[in-house]
Amino acid sequence: MSASPLKVIVAEDSELQRLYLCSLINALGYQAIEAEDGAAALDLIRNTDIQILISDIEMPNLDGIALTRAIRQLDLDHYVHVIVVTGADDTEVREDALRSGADDFITKGGSTETLKARIRAATRLINHAKELAERTRALKEKNDLIEADLRAAANAQRQLLPDLHDDLLGFHVASAFAPSAIVSGDMFGCFEVSDDMLGFYAVDVSGHGVRASLMSVAIGHLVSPDYFRTHGFDDSGKPDPAALVAALNARFSTSDDDDYFTMFCGIINRHTGQLIFCQAGYPSPYLVDTTGDTLPLGDGGMPVGMLPFARYENNTHTLSRGSALVICSDGAAEAENPSGEPFGNDRVRSIAQNLSNVGVEQVPVDIVAALAAWRAGPPLEDDLTVVALERK
Repeated sequence: MSASPLKVIVAEDSELQRLYLCSLINALGYQAIEAEDGAAALDLIRNTDIQILISDIEMPNLDGIALTRAIRQLDLDHYVHVIVVTGADDTEVREDALRSGADDFITKGGSTETLKARIRAATRLINHAKELAERTRALKEKNDLIEADLRAAANAQRQLLPDLHDDLLGFHVASAFAPSAIVSGDMFGCFEVSDDMLGFYAVDVSGHGVRASLMSVAIGHLVSPDYFRTHGFDDSGKPDPAALVAALNARFSTSDDDDYFTMFCGIINRHTGQLIFCQAGYPSPYLVDTTGDTLPLGDGGMPVGMLPFARYENNTHTLSRGSALVICSDGAAEAENPSGEPFGNDRVRSIAQNLSNVGVEQVPVDIVAALAAWRAGPPLEDDLTVVALERK
């Protein structure tokens, strides 16, 4: 028992019976609050935080069953335990009371020990509910702190993601990024690696949330212009993005966890338009020419960090002037509408195909907008990265 006695409402129209029940309840260490009928009891329930009610069945204005039903319809921030007083043989009445929401029964003229047991059982439930509420409050406070930290981490991570809307070495680059959660597993970059060469990459880390985010940030710090120059060229100075991907695979496949990522990595010559690229499980980007014809580049490849003995290959293609490369993570094709239908590669390709009409800056924006309409409200289930690169 707490220092402040728990209050119990006693709803009984018989003054003698009401005083008798109140005296028993007070003698047990509780504080009895009198209600001369069901209406008075309901008013007390509405305007106080009392959580135990002992109610007679037959009362004027509002009987015990109607009172119980009315209590269950109230929008209270706490639960009220209703103990109904019935006759010994009132089986049907008890069934009606249960259907209306009563929790327990005592028999008129029953023993004091029974009354004590019923009230103490209700008290245990109330105390348990208070403990749960306190734990919920504490968990919510901790969760709010975690969410605040995640938002701060997300802001820091997004500052690492380049906002690509620029001209580099005779190419115009545009990008869009839409995370599925507070933090993301996508990373991308585009930069000059020599006077004549532009290097770029896009990465999609497996999984979601903090773990994927930390890995993507690590990759973003690692894959710099210097990293491209050191690992993305062979001894003769020829672009070799497959060697860069292999170096990343050797680095990340040594860990004991199951983390891996897909990647598309390329180096393109500003004068010839020759693109040498390596695809490591990342969706094939679309090459869009000036007429709107589209060609998917690459045929798959092994993800990075999955198998230490994986081998990676270079592929070559030439971008003519005015043509563009549209790189899009699988968050687009796999996004489902409310009916469970995926957006699919064909829809991504049709938007990319329109590049010659709307311009390279608009294509990433159009893909993000099309997916928002496709989802019809819910956020994406996977991170989305779109990078469009046009040879001017």
